[in-house]
Amino acid sequence: MFGFFKKVLSKTTESIQEVAPQKSKKISKDLLEEILLEADVSYDLVEEIIYYMPPSEMVERKDVRRVLLAYFIDVKEEEQADVKPFVELIFGINGAGKTTTIAKLAYFYRLTKKQSVILAASDTFRAAAIEQLKRWAGIVKVHIIATQQGHDPSAVAFDAITSAKAKGFDRVIIDTAGRLHTQKNLSSELKKIERICNKAMEGAPHRKILILDGTQGNAAISQAKAFNEIIGMDALIITKLDGTAKGGALFSIAKELQKPILYIGTGEGQADLIEFEKEEFVDSLLDSFFLAD
Repeated sequence: MFGFFKKVLSKTTESIQEVAPQKSKKISKDLLEEILLEADVSYDLVEEIIYYMPPSEMVERKDVRRVLLAYFIDVKEEEQADVKPFVELIFGINGAGKTTTIAKLAYFYRLTKKQSVILAASDTFRAAAIEQLKRWAGIVKVHIIATQQGHDPSAVAFDAITSAKAKGFDRVIIDTAGRLHTQKNLSSELKKIERICNKAMEGAPHRKILILDGTQGNAAISQAKAFNEIIGMDALIITKLDGTAKGGALFSIAKELQKPILYIGTGEGQADLIEFEKEEFVDSLLDSFFLAD
């Protein structure tokens, strides 16, 4: 797993090494500030991190590690022992990798957790989205409930949940149209899907997950806040982090949203999704400019 995080952060660490080419046991606060800004940590958060450092001018790895770890919210264990199916509602804007991430999640649940999964193709806004999810369902070998473009997306979610209940499936993952928070009609649609899920099964959806494009860095924060105001969210998945030098933005995202990061996308394949481990993420970053303790 540790190797995966080094791979994911490779572009970020390359960028850091431009301002800190030599690793050392201690670095100055000024250099730490440069490093964090280079990694796309927001300026206000960099100032806060520096504030929490010891009073001496030089800082050690353990000092920085302690502060950086504090920004991540731990994932609560899913209270799903008696919840079957466990329903997850997935949302995010077009281009964030939402549909691909849903397929990766389904594959992860089926392969790693040995759970049965039904996908709900509730992105009926685009015909291509339905076909894409159908193809992925075939690739990762899970069931799917789909209809035609323009049909009621909440009805698809309802059918998927009722089918999963009847057939004893463990999970339902609901895709939704890529929404910009300025599109009020689509926002209303998302709220309707949430209501209909609860009609199909009281308490559903059990987890609402926002997909964020890691290449957007800190620019993704305002987008995430808007979604949180519309429907609320329980957790995040960050995609495309392997293709950007903005890995440090995760600290700003975690601080601003106060939501746990569940998974990180590491590529385009069905298995390219890893569980987020804050210790390994922080250590992979620190390894680029600190010598090992």
